Parts: sequence; structure tokens; C-alpha cells
Amino acid sequence: MTDELKKLFYTKSEVNMLIQAAVAEAKELDRISMAKHNRSATIISMTLGLICLALFVDGLLRILGIIPPFMDLDVNVIDDVIEKVESDIMPLIDKAKIYIPGR
Repeated sequence: MTDELKKLFYTKSEVNMLIQAAVAEAKELDRISMAKHNRSATIISMTLGLICLALFVDGLLRILGIIPPFMDLDVNVIDDVIEKVESDIMPLIDKAKIYIPGR
């Protein structure tokens, strides 16, 4: 009877070995899947970062007037800043020259 039971049921030590093997296999699969996820996430983050940086630099260069306007959307502010400085700030500086030592 015991031989028949051994064929039908696992012993406690056999169950423990099966559980240990399953846990080891699950840990290995988890390690592999996390490595794949980290690699994919890194590539996606690098791509998005480069796109954002490129768009930022493009906008900055358009504002500074180094790159010509796109589709007649002129965002160049340098000329406006120069006009405001010449019309608003320079008269104030001319009035304040008497307070500057050495002049």
C-alpha cells in the first residue's frame, strides 16, 4: 500500500524541493523581465529627453533670431527688447549719469 501511495502523492521533502525550484525559476524570470523593462525604459526616456531638448533649443534659437521664423510665426524678441531698452531705459541712464562717480 505504501508503494501505491508514493506513486499517487508527494512527500513533504519532494513538495519542498518543488517549491524551491518554482521560487528559483520565478526569481530568475523576474530578474530577466526587470532587466528588459529597465533597458526599454532607458531607451524611451533617452528618446523623449532628446526630443524635448531639441525642441527647446529650436525655440530658443528662434527667439534669439538665429533661426528664421517657421510658417511666418515670428517669435524673435530681440528687436522688441532693443526698442524697449532704447526708449525706456536709456533716458533714465542719461539722467542718472550725474550720480555716477568719475563722469
